Amino acid sequence: MTTAQEAMQLISLLSLPEKAQLLQWVIQDIGSNFSGIQLQPNVAGGSACIVRTRIPVWAIVQARKSGYSDAAILTAYPSLRAEDLANAWAYYHAHRSAIEMEIIENEAA
Repeated sequence: MTTAQEAMQLISLLSLPEKAQLLQWVIQDIGSNFSGIQLQPNVAGGSACIVRTRIPVWAIVQARKSGYSDAAILTAYPSLRAEDLANAWAYYHAHRSAIEMEIIENEAA
C-alpha cells in the first residue's frame, strides 16, 4: 500500500471540520495556490469569492471571527465544501490586510 493510499484511509475517518483543517494545512504546505478563489469585478463588488458562489471570503472570515466553527459555517452556507473553507483561510492568511479592510467597510455599510 502506498503512502497516498494509507492517507486516503485515514482521511475517511476524519470529521468534516478535521478534513477542512487538514486541507488548510496541505494548501499552506504546497504554497499560495488560490484556485478556489475568484475575483470578478461584477461579482460581490469585486471581492474575492469562493468559486461557484457569490460568497465573499471576507464574509467567511467574519463568520469565523464571530465564533462560528467550520462545521457551523458549512451548515450556514450549504453550497460550500470543506475545501472551499480551506481555500478561504489560505487566501485570508495571504491577503489579511485586504480582507480586514473589506470587513471594516462592510460593517460600516
